[in-house]
Amino acid sequence: MEVLSTGDIIGLIHVPIDTPTIVRQLLRGCVGAVATFEGVVRNNWQGRQTRFLDYEAYEPMALKMLRRVAEEARVAYPDIDRLALVHRLGRLMISETSVLVVVTAAHRAVAFDACRFGIDQIKMTVPIWKHEHFEDGDVWVEGVRPTPL
Repeated sequence: MEVLSTGDIIGLIHVPIDTPTIVRQLLRGCVGAVATFEGVVRNNWQGRQTRFLDYEAYEPMALKMLRRVAEEARVAYPDIDRLALVHRLGRLMISETSVLVVVTAAHRAVAFDACRFGIDQIKMTVPIWKHEHFEDGDVWVEGVRPTPL
């Protein structure tokens, strides 16, 4: 993982994501809110029983885009303190965390809003591909635009 000059953390990792450790690395005394989002592997997709997922990325471009998402979040939400954008690559089993977004701020509203912004931007812009393996076959799944609230 990479720690940016802002104290933000970005990364593509091949080991389980350790959310509590990452949150602790972001915390400072000025923080009154921590918003986290963890995307986890579910056991089905469109009625098909999922066995596991494989995530792949063009890592240099994916890291560049994660840095860009962090920069865009800071512009859109200048009151955030720090953030983390971490995606796991490789084989993931049911219930394992595939992506983590953490935002710290003085107050909850900006932390929640920036957290949602972060995951939505990752899904839309970062070149990470998901290969979903089912009981009856497999499929590559492209990033999907988030649905509005």
